[in-house]
Amino acid sequence: MNKKHFYIILIIIFMNSISQAQEKTRLKDIYSKIDTYLTSGSKNGFSGAIAVLKNGKTIINKGYGNANKITKTLNNPNTIFDIGSNTKQFTAIAILKLAELRKLKITDSLQTYFNILPIDKQNITIHQLLTHTAGFSESIGKDYSSFGKLSTISEKEFFEKLFASKLESKPGGKYSYSNVGYSILGRIIELASKQSYEAFINEYLFKPACMKQTGYLLPKWDTKQLARGYNRNVIETESTVTLYKEAKNVNWHLKGNGGINSTQNDMILWYKALKTNKILSKESFKKLMTPFAPMNSEKTHNYSYGWIVNTSISNTLRLSHSGSNGTFWHTLIWYPNKDIYISYATNANSSKVESIAYAVAKIIFDENYTPKPIENNIYSYIMEYTKENPTNKSKELIKLLKKNYTDDFTNSRTLNTIGNLIIRFKGNLSWAIELFKKNIELYPKDGNLWDSLGDGYKANNQNKNAIESYERAIELGYKGSKEKLDKLLKKMS
Repeated sequence: MNKKHFYIILIIIFMNSISQAQEKTRLKDIYSKIDTYLTSGSKNGFSGAIAVLKNGKTIINKGYGNANKITKTLNNPNTIFDIGSNTKQFTAIAILKLAELRKLKITDSLQTYFNILPIDKQNITIHQLLTHTAGFSESIGKDYSSFGKLSTISEKEFFEKLFASKLESKPGGKYSYSNVGYSILGRIIELASKQSYEAFINEYLFKPACMKQTGYLLPKWDTKQLARGYNRNVIETESTVTLYKEAKNVNWHLKGNGGINSTQNDMILWYKALKTNKILSKESFKKLMTPFAPMNSEKTHNYSYGWIVNTSISNTLRLSHSGSNGTFWHTLIWYPNKDIYISYATNANSSKVESIAYAVAKIIFDENYTPKPIENNIYSYIMEYTKENPTNKSKELIKLLKKNYTDDFTNSRTLNTIGNLIIRFKGNLSWAIELFKKNIELYPKDGNLWDSLGDGYKANNQNKNAIESYERAIELGYKGSKEKLDKLLKKMS
C-alpha cells in the first residue's frame, strides 16, 4: 500500500468516526428532548410509555406516571396496555399469512365462508373488509357498555344482526372505517384455519416474534404489570385483561378489531419481526405499504391492510395507526424507508395526549422543533378544583375555565359530565349540584341540564328541589324527566 492510499483510508476512517460521533450526539439530544417533554407532561397528568427506535437501535424506551395508583406501580416498558384498534394490523397480517399458507385468497367473497347471507353482502370480498370499503355500518352495537363492562352479545346474535343490517354504501365504493368488518375477518381466520382467532395469531404471529405478553386470554399475564385505566384522570377502571378473565371470553364486538393488550417491549419485537420478514414474505409485506383506499379527497391518507399510509409528512413513506377504547390510547408510527419506529401508549387518555406520538416524530425529524407542553385536560382540572376548593369558589372556576380552556369549554357537556360522575362515584354532592347550577346559568333553556340538576338534588335527598328541577326539564321538552318525576312522587307518597 502506498502512502497516498494509506492517507485516504485514514481520512475515511476519521470522517466515519466524526459522523458516528455526531449521530450519537444527535440521538442523545433526541432522547433528552423526548424525556423532558414527557416528564414535564407527567406533572400535568400524563401517564403512559414511549418507545423510539432508529435503524433497529433504541433511542428511548421508558414509562411515565402510574400504571396502578393503588399499588403505586409505575409505567415501564413491560406495562401491559390495551392497544385498541392496533389489533387490526394483527388481523390483517393473519389474513395475509393464511393467503401465504394457501388457506384463503384475498379475493374470496363472504359467501365462501358464510352460508346464509343477504344478496347485498354475498360478493363482499376479504380485500374490501381489509380496506374498510365493504360498506358496513357501525350502528349495530358497541365494544363496551358504560364504565368498563363488556357487552355480552353471543356469536350467533352478533353475526345475525350484522348481516341483517343495512349497508352504508355499495361494496368496493367509498372508504368507511368499520370495526365490524374486522370482526368478520376475525371469524374468517377461524373458519379458514380451523383454530380460534387468538390461537392462530398466537401461533403464527406472536410466537415467531417471541412476543409473550400480547393477546386476550392466552398469555401467562404478568398481573403486576397490568395497567389500570384512568380515563381523563377522572374515571378509574380495571385492565381489560381482568374483564376478559372475568367473562372467560372476548365477544365479537372486540375480537379481530380491538382489545388486544401488549407491552412496549413486545411491540418492539413485533416491529423487528415484520422488518426482518419473520412473519410475512417480502411480497406480502409490500401490501401493507400499498395505499389501497383513499381516506380523504386529497388522497394524503390512504388505508392499506391494518395501516394508514401517508407520504406527505417529511416527504417519506409513513405507516401509522391508533386505537382506543376511550380510556387507553395506543399509536404506532413507522417510517420504513428511514427505519424509524415509534410505539406510544397511555392509560389515561384525553384529547391533550392523543397526538403525543406525532409530536415525538416531529422532534426526531426537526431538531429546531419544540412541542407545546402537555396540558392537564379540562375534566381532570375541574375534578381537582372541586376537591381542593369549597363550592362558593364556583364563580372563580368558571372564570378560570373560560381563560385557560377556551377551546374546550365551548358547550354544556363538560360540567354536566363532571357533575354526573360525582354522583355516580358518590363524591361531593354539593359540588355536583353547584356545577349543574352554573351550567344552567350558562345554558338556561337546556332541559337536559335541569334534569341533571334534579338528579343532583335527588342524590342529596333534596326531593322538593328535585321535583321542581324535573318539572322545569319537562317544560323545556326533556322527556326523560317524566319517568324520574313519577317515580320520585310515588316514592314520596
